[in-house]
Amino acid sequence: MLLDRRIGSHTRTSGGLAKAALPYADAAGSETVQVYVSNSRGWALPPGDPKQDILFRDGIGERELPAYIHASLLVNLGSPTELTVERSIATLDHALRRGKAIGATAVVYHAGSSVDEAHAEKAMHQLHEQLLPLLETAAAEGLPRLLVEPSAGGGRSLASKVQDLEAYLAAVEGHPWLGVCFDTCHAWAAGHDLAAPGGMTGTLDALVAAAGPGRLQLIHANDSKDACGSTRDRHETIGKGTIGAAPFAELFTHPATAGVPIIVETPTVEHEGHAADIALLKSLRDA
Repeated sequence: MLLDRRIGSHTRTSGGLAKAALPYADAAGSETVQVYVSNSRGWALPPGDPKQDILFRDGIGERELPAYIHASLLVNLGSPTELTVERSIATLDHALRRGKAIGATAVVYHAGSSVDEAHAEKAMHQLHEQLLPLLETAAAEGLPRLLVEPSAGGGRSLASKVQDLEAYLAAVEGHPWLGVCFDTCHAWAAGHDLAAPGGMTGTLDALVAAAGPGRLQLIHANDSKDACGSTRDRHETIGKGTIGAAPFAELFTHPATAGVPIIVETPTVEHEGHAADIALLKSLRDA
């Protein structure tokens, strides 16, 4: 199996982590997988099934599939609501520990928002006070890394443009346990014109300049239903949205993406849509 720029998808887990995710990954032709280990829009933190955890960990090992966890979409470390911040840290801690149990490489979470302008400065302080200790703990205990995913923009985002990553990472003193997940739909929605000639290359150059070399550790490959700069996070099948297929071919030639796994999060019924997107991306990668 190719070790460079593995391509896979977000994978179903309903019915049992290993029981659902491994057959789905096989049917979609995945070379890497991403899963939820809690409700994507809830705060409940389920303990998991130890038997399923072992089967999943062994299964991804046999298939040589790097696995990633996407934390709940409710996580917001910049929130002005103290309870939301507390729950966000608890959710990330839970995901990291579940990640170690299932053999995951890293946990992805959204950068978050200060919600209102008056809270913006305090929100960055919260990152330092709340996230830095979690990163220290994760590093000390050998838990998976955390990967911050810039948002689609709007709502006083702490990081949406890739340039925002410089200040975000500075807030946690550039801690080495925090990497970056680059989402193409989010970047497009935030105003990066990936479809312009050299647009993908320029955006990735800017990401490396802001975050530093080696900080990019995962890519979410999604087309978009909306216009560049819309701040709307609505994913579309690769090549059928407003970004188009060509920028994804450009993505594969950028040195910053070498060795970085790519996860598809496009709309699908069962595995079929993901299988088609994965096949298209593989053809662009291998051309």
